[in-house]
Formats: sequence, structure tokens, C-alpha cells
Amino acid sequence: MMDLSLVLLVLIQSVGVAPVTVTSRTPVVQVEENLDAELSCEFKTERDPSPRIEWKKKDKEVSFVYFNGEFTRPFLGRAEINGAMVQLRGVTLKDAGEYRCEVSAALDTITLGEANVTLKVLAPPHTPSCDIPSSALTGSQVKLHCRDQHSIPPARYTWFKDKKPLLPIKPANATYTVDDLTGVLLFQTVSRSDTGHYYCEAKNGVGSPKRCESTHMQIDDLNVSAVITGVVLVCVLVVLCTFGVWYAHRQGYFSRHRGRSFWITQCHSVAHISSQNLNRTEHIQQSGYNHPPQDAQDFKHTQSFML
Repeated sequence: MMDLSLVLLVLIQSVGVAPVTVTSRTPVVQVEENLDAELSCEFKTERDPSPRIEWKKKDKEVSFVYFNGEFTRPFLGRAEINGAMVQLRGVTLKDAGEYRCEVSAALDTITLGEANVTLKVLAPPHTPSCDIPSSALTGSQVKLHCRDQHSIPPARYTWFKDKKPLLPIKPANATYTVDDLTGVLLFQTVSRSDTGHYYCEAKNGVGSPKRCESTHMQIDDLNVSAVITGVVLVCVLVVLCTFGVWYAHRQGYFSRHRGRSFWITQCHSVAHISSQNLNRTEHIQQSGYNHPPQDAQDFKHTQSFML
């Protein structure tokens, strides 16, 4: 069974009547940021000499660009329309996207026609961020990173050593690999000959290339004698600490009780009596020694002893 719209189109063509048609000479428009862009839209109608023209932008939701004879924000004041063609001045990255030109001819047999235009806003490279170590040891793996997050289309990267480019197609004796898409310069095992000044350049065909500042990377041999000396010093220190702990324990410095002592509070004063003196006093009492009698007036009890 034939589609109803197809049947209708055949009947219209058979009687010599053409429906409204909408086309675009440039369905894909590429323009640099801050320059002007032209969104082309051409139409033909059957009978309606003044059809209604609308422009819409398709993002997450469809929004009007030109509606009811005027532009909407953020295009108001920086866009013009000529027929159905739209001229945008000073495009920004937010202007990029897919636009739709719609023409409604109420007097035509087929009243609606549309054409899509994709706007791509290009951005030149910014100064790339470079991660270059200042030093490394021979035989180690070293990675240098270069990245520009803002260029559209994405930039390609070239690394330079001492102002000479390091090409992705490396010489036979080279110790590195270069990925011009990710901006990674990789040394599997660096040698002293890799010492030098390094920087990276980003370019994407839009605007002029940009490069980061040059950084000196120093490759040194591993100082084996210094490492051995350090290990020996650590071992000596451990032996000395161990001996000190053993000697202190042998001398009894870690004993918990080296003579007990306590305080007796009498008449708001403090007297410290060592346990050795108490033991001596107890021995004298046990041997029969009696203290001389004291008059009651000689000793006035004002406060109890607290042990």
C-alpha cells in the first residue's frame, strides 16, 4: 500500500502544482570564534507570497531563534535576516549546534517545509599546559605531557628538544616515542644524552600555533657510592640504638620501683619521707627503743595525718 503523502505528491505533480520547498546552500557552516556566520535558507512556495519564516536551534530542547518577525535572546541585537537567510555577528562557542529553518505557507497544498544547518565554531589553540620533570635518573621511564583543552578541533602536538622537533617517526637510535594526538612524549629508559630543554607546540589549523615555556630536564647517573654510604650509616645507627637500649635495661633504668615515697600533710605543710627512712624507724621501734615522753601541751593536734 502506497504512502498517502507520496500519493498526494504524485497527484500534485500531475496537475502541475509544486509544494513549498526549503533548501540550504551550505548545510554545514564552519567559522572561527568571534567572526560572522551565514546560515543559508532558500524556499519556494506554490501560492503563498509571504510565508511565515521561523528559525529554531536544537539543543537538549528546541528553542526559537527567530519567531514572529524578531530574534530572541541571545541572538537579539547581533543577528539579521534577509529573506530566510540569517547572518550572525561575532559567533561564540555557545552558538555552535544544529539549526532548523522552517517555512510555513498557509495557501499552499503542502504548507510546511524545513532545512537543517549545522554551525561549527572553531577555536584556535591556547597555550598548552606542559608537565616536564626537571631531573631524572638514567635507566628510568619518563613521561612528558602536553595538553590544550580549548582548541576546536582538537590540537595536534609537536615536542621540541633544544629547538629541534621530535618527530613521531623517530630515528633508529632514538629512545623516545611521541603521540601527536595525546601530546605524550615517552622515554622508556632515559640516558644522559636526553638532557636538554624541552617544550611543546599545539596547532589545529585555526589561528597561530601556541607553545609552552621551555624547561630544562637533567638526566644524571645513579650515585652508587652515595647509596652504599647511606645504607652503612643507617645500619650503624640501628646498631647504636639497639646497644643503648640493652645497656639502659641492664643498668636498671627501666625498673618500675626504685624506692617508694609518699607525703604526709601536717599543719598545712608537706613532709616527704622516703620508704628507706620509714623502714629504719620501724627497725628501731622493734628493738625496744621508746621515745621520751612528751607533755600534752608540747604537741597540739591540729590536723590528722594523711597517708
